[in-house]
Amino acid sequence: MDNMELSFILNEFAEDRDNYFRAIAPPIVQTSNFAFKTVDELRHSFEDEYSTWLYSRGLNPTVEILRKKLAALDAAEDCLVFNSGAAAIFASVLANVKSGDHIVSVKGVYTWAQKMFNDILPRFNVSTTYIDGTDIQHFADATKPNTAIYYLESPNSWTYELQDLRAVAALAKEHGIITICDNSYCTPVFQKPVTYGIDLVLQSATKYIGGHSDTVAGVLSGSKAMIERIFNSEYLNIGSGIQPFNAWLLIRGLRTLPARLERITRTTQAIVDFLNSHDRVEKVIFPFSSDFPQYQLAMQQMSGGCGLLTFVIKAKDVTTIETFCNSLKHIFMAVSWGGHESLIIPKCSGMKREDFNPASQEHRQLRLYCGLEDAGYIIADLQQAFDAIERVE
Repeated sequence: MDNMELSFILNEFAEDRDNYFRAIAPPIVQTSNFAFKTVDELRHSFEDEYSTWLYSRGLNPTVEILRKKLAALDAAEDCLVFNSGAAAIFASVLANVKSGDHIVSVKGVYTWAQKMFNDILPRFNVSTTYIDGTDIQHFADATKPNTAIYYLESPNSWTYELQDLRAVAALAKEHGIITICDNSYCTPVFQKPVTYGIDLVLQSATKYIGGHSDTVAGVLSGSKAMIERIFNSEYLNIGSGIQPFNAWLLIRGLRTLPARLERITRTTQAIVDFLNSHDRVEKVIFPFSSDFPQYQLAMQQMSGGCGLLTFVIKAKDVTTIETFCNSLKHIFMAVSWGGHESLIIPKCSGMKREDFNPASQEHRQLRLYCGLEDAGYIIADLQQAFDAIERVE
């Protein structure tokens, strides 16, 4: 997709302005239901809700504009937009398993995907095997006669391991297995798993698509047949579709998506360089760093690195990490990423203090999201936090 095509999708595609007073910004069709002139029209809508307006739990004109844009960005035939990324994950998996099935998932996936695999699906006799997805042979070795899904997250959101999407898709097709890939790290601007043969692609639109930390949403893209099947079952039954106002916020976020990603990418590289040169940093993990183990694969599959990185701080105890994070003045300590603001989260915040092991690199990891602030502004905040731990040691 060249820049002209991208610009067309973000600014014009799916927007029939003649239908709404030639307004540049589309209207928010804030309605719960839609009226019909004849019984035949209503009957048709009951028979095929996917092709008409009936009730905004299903389709809605504002959401429709967003759906078409996001599907085009993913190079997919169609998509559904959910009220969270977790809802998109749940629907994509639930739609493609039955009792007795088996799932192969890469390890280190999003928390709520793990919750589904570990706690919810076993209640329905669906099992999951976690693998190191960096080697295609691990998928082959874990595959069983009842394997229904390969679940991918490329890269993941802490240590950024990738999967060879083309190879995994080819293996899955040999065995009639559905592939699902979480593409939240890259966005469809920097990676399009559908073009490598992946069946379903999802992302948290809360992040870069929204871009302003003011709405929560999830996207699921794939073939029209698959998306329509999910719409008529999991989507409508769970009732997890996005609301018109939030869809409108995401349309607004799309307008500036390339500009935000371009700035974030530049800033991130400056932060990576700063952290790599700092004597209190043991390691920096970023897919587009030349020392990243899968750097060549990242260059092949991804056209950009976005703003999420992890660094390992040198610390003899958990207090050092807590002092560093507590001393930050402008970088917020919070989950998620993709908004205007820079964020940090230490790995040790997810464990009891007494369980911290200073010998473990994982325990000393801090995940940093670089937002839209000036690179120097972020670096200065990091430096004064490094200075703070020097003063207390």
